[in-house]
Amino acid sequence: MSIDITGRSASEIAADLRTRIERAELTPGTLLPSVRAVAADLGVNRNTVVAAYRQLAQAGLVEARGRGGTRVADRAAVAQEGYAPDTVLRDVGSGNPDPALIPDPTAALARSARPVLYGEPVIDPGLEEWARDWMADGLPHDDLRLTVTSGASDAIERLLAQALQRDDAVALEDPCFLSALHTVRTGGYRAVPVPVDAEGMTVDGLRAALEAGVRAVICTPRAHNPTGASLTADRATALRAVLAEHPYVLVIEDDHFSLLSRAPLHSVIGASQRRWARIRSMSKFLGPDTCLAVTASDPDTADGLGQRLTPGTTWVSHILQRLTLALVTDHAVREGIESAAVHYAARNAAFCAQLTARGLPVSPGDGLNLWVPLPVPAAGVREDLMRRGWLVREGDPFFLGDGDHGSFLRLTVHDLDEASATTLADDLAAAAGVLRGSGRSGRIET
Repeated sequence: MSIDITGRSASEIAADLRTRIERAELTPGTLLPSVRAVAADLGVNRNTVVAAYRQLAQAGLVEARGRGGTRVADRAAVAQEGYAPDTVLRDVGSGNPDPALIPDPTAALARSARPVLYGEPVIDPGLEEWARDWMADGLPHDDLRLTVTSGASDAIERLLAQALQRDDAVALEDPCFLSALHTVRTGGYRAVPVPVDAEGMTVDGLRAALEAGVRAVICTPRAHNPTGASLTADRATALRAVLAEHPYVLVIEDDHFSLLSRAPLHSVIGASQRRWARIRSMSKFLGPDTCLAVTASDPDTADGLGQRLTPGTTWVSHILQRLTLALVTDHAVREGIESAAVHYAARNAAFCAQLTARGLPVSPGDGLNLWVPLPVPAAGVREDLMRRGWLVREGDPFFLGDGDHGSFLRLTVHDLDEASATTLADDLAAAAGVLRGSGRSGRIET
């Protein structure tokens, strides 16, 4: 496709291209001419074209992909977590915790309210005292600061905003947690994929991303969403060694499953890392509506994060902070959280055993979800399961890059009873073509 760009200054060139993008004359994915070609056609300095493309990148209109050139950005909405409210199908793709296992906050809420005025500490002193030891576990840094945000995604967005500029590169696990991917894309940053295997983020993938110039790395140390992978001790050690060569890259460790995790925590934050943050959200064990996360970070990062909070919410409600403290320090609540953790792990393992027995080998991993590899395209399996009454989530939206990354479903099955789990396992195996003679209608032959 030939693009006749006009303009003599960087602003004029950027304005011409912006108009074409806004009028859909240039569609997402369109490759723009090289800087050298535009400069030659217009008779301007190459730096003028570089500045024009930078303006467009900062506005989120184009993406610079290194050797892949500069392309018009896809501004389509990114898939998000959550159940489908308008479906009549049984939703096993929501990614939600079981509401029956979320602690009842009623009694604790009655003890959590008191007037709070401007100028008081932004972190409730009691929550800060409790959270300090919890957040410091395994960190090789004594001088850590705590910040409270409205959830993990809020923390990630503000951490990136205080450290990066538009078009800066961020290393993300591939496949990736949907919220992190959405945050990076809407912030105007470039997502650099780092493959994930059974032991978590890969060493070679991280090394390649750092060599490509990423300025931040987001890593899930355990219960990776969607795969359920957790870092082993050896893998974490190797990742820390790679990161030690880049001490000023911001390392964000999203330990989202924390109190529910069945895997030990092996941190990627090393002693030589100068910019780092560990985030722990309350949403999985106290419920998504808690909207509270605690971040431990180095002092400079904490100062930047605090400044990013100042023009907006400034602080998270002290009622919510004290409610969180009352719940996490209640012995009965903590016993309930532990019981929930056992339940999630047991139900996921049982369903994996059912699928494996039917010819679909699956590892349970850790977390709320299961990552199910398929021998056939996921789209056909999803459609067949819809005819059988199930709503599932395909794996494709979780991947960053193009190409063949395999066929997967991400399932949330921990709230199914035994009969429903058996029915789903039969239906899934039949839809994937590995179970014959199930006797259930609507099976697609492959």
